[in-house]
Amino acid sequence: MVYIIGHRGGRNLWPENSLSGFRKLAEMPVEGVEFDVHLTRSGELLVIHDATLDRTTDYSGPVFDLAPGEHRSVTLKDSDGEAIPTLEEVLEIFKDSALELHIELKADAKGDAYPGLERRAANLVDGLKLADRSFLTSFLASVLQTVREVAPHIRTLSSFDRAAAERLGLRSGLEKMEELADIIAVEKSLLATHWDEIASFIPFDRLGAWVPNHSADLAYWLAKPVRQITTDRPDLALSIRGS
Repeated sequence: MVYIIGHRGGRNLWPENSLSGFRKLAEMPVEGVEFDVHLTRSGELLVIHDATLDRTTDYSGPVFDLAPGEHRSVTLKDSDGEAIPTLEEVLEIFKDSALELHIELKADAKGDAYPGLERRAANLVDGLKLADRSFLTSFLASVLQTVREVAPHIRTLSSFDRAAAERLGLRSGLEKMEELADIIAVEKSLLATHWDEIASFIPFDRLGAWVPNHSADLAYWLAKPVRQITTDRPDLALSIRGS
């Protein structure tokens, strides 16, 4: 069975990376949830996708510059007044579930890794005794390497897209990531175009596709021998898979 992972909590169904969306996803028979973490100047771990606030909230500017506790005054767009959640708040929602937690460690507004984010996230995961269900994920090899060093007991996932393939080379980049990650999640069009090559050296049980959202795409990838798909429409994926 191909695992279904709710991308940003299922962002085509609910406000992305919102507590209400995470609560609803937790009630669905999916295998996992994916969400994003940024670090603020004061050391808070906030669950939001972009390095800036502009697209998804009523604020603007870098997430990093939020003052301590200021995230509580920031409202998520298309929500019923919800604020940006903290990593701890999101983990608490899934603490008593069986879902895998795919925790993406994001880069700052310049594209650089946040110093210390890997250890802070790992410490919180450990504190809530969720290491066995967690993956710390990143597009950056340096971040995955740091996770291996500071939290070798927590599994890792590499997100890989066309930009990474152009920067690192397709095969050489994937081979590097395979050394650092337990799972390689490849952007769906890149994976489809190079399926034969990628499938020849990455084991199926370590391979995922993101982010199919439409019926034909979901049916295509759910029929492939991959470990998982990460989707904004977990409801549709469940319907096609037959739950």
